Amino acid sequence: MTQPPAPGEPTGGASPAAYGIGDSSESADPPGLPLDALADFLAREAPGLLSPPLTARLVAGGKSNLTYVVTGGEHSVIVRRPPLGHVLATAHDMVREHRVITALRDTPVPVPATYAVCPDDSVIGAPFYVMELAPGTPFRLAAELEPLGPGRTRAICERMVDTLVALHAVDPAAVGLSDFGRPEGFLERQVRRWKKQLDGSRSRDVAGIDELHAWLAANVPPESPPAIVHGDFRLDNLLVDTTDGRDQVTAVLDWEMATLGDPLTDVGLLQVYQALAGLGGGAGVSDVALAPGWLGPDEILQRYAAGSGRDLGNLSFHLGLAYFKLAVILEGIHYRYTQGQTVGAGFASIGAAVEPLVAAGLHAVKEE
Repeated sequence: MTQPPAPGEPTGGASPAAYGIGDSSESADPPGLPLDALADFLAREAPGLLSPPLTARLVAGGKSNLTYVVTGGEHSVIVRRPPLGHVLATAHDMVREHRVITALRDTPVPVPATYAVCPDDSVIGAPFYVMELAPGTPFRLAAELEPLGPGRTRAICERMVDTLVALHAVDPAAVGLSDFGRPEGFLERQVRRWKKQLDGSRSRDVAGIDELHAWLAANVPPESPPAIVHGDFRLDNLLVDTTDGRDQVTAVLDWEMATLGDPLTDVGLLQVYQALAGLGGGAGVSDVALAPGWLGPDEILQRYAAGSGRDLGNLSFHLGLAYFKLAVILEGIHYRYTQGQTVGAGFASIGAAVEPLVAAGLHAVKEE
């Protein structure tokens, strides 16, 4: 466990607004986070980190794990826990997320400091962990980048790609993660896993989704040399500190799907995220790729290939898998929404985005 800061020492330079909280108010009783129980836990596991009474804000815009900014005294930290209600097996693993962040703290990959983890539901009713409120902004919209100008936007995009290169260059054994996953057969297991996740959230017919799965299952390619895979790498899962024009990536967030495997799955997913703004369906997805100065898809691939030395070859399978994975994730969120098990706003339109993702996935694999 990382030692908490000394009394009077800040835990990070970010304001809660940097995490997308907007105008939501602090609460002594946020959904899914009993603060008295959390305060008792922190007093035991990270004494001096926060001073009761605690208040918390639920980070707006989260569609999966619940993320809170918790404040006590002069300090604030981040608390992460699984979503309420319907939770698919193997998803939302707080202990794994905490482990990989902690392991990467002394590498070139920027991550928040971690302070404590609870692996069971004995404290707040679910596993959770506590980490630093790191400085920076998670840019999600082109409109948020445009005031910076094309030059700075390009630099941010380049640093995003370079951060992915840095992650894939980390030796898992050197940071204690040699047993964090099973690289052999990774792609085949990914296809099976996301089909299982889909079956666990089926509540309606989704045109083409079984056809896409069948193609992926029949066309698994040879795997690239393994690496630590983030599993959801995109700009709004990074914090960028724009103070005084420095535009540096200060933290990579949302590691819930991290494992050891084929790093081209991260590359394919990043390419798919660049295309999402043009798909329609109203998912409220990031459209940063539309900002002037943002690298085009080929430029992103060229920069990654140059930095990593990896052979990108034909990415059709990886693109198809990325579209399938995102469609399954959104279908799971749609299911929780229909069951009244989501917290916050912005869920009503999620379901409409699933079929456009599937159609794009079928198009990507048929271009092979």
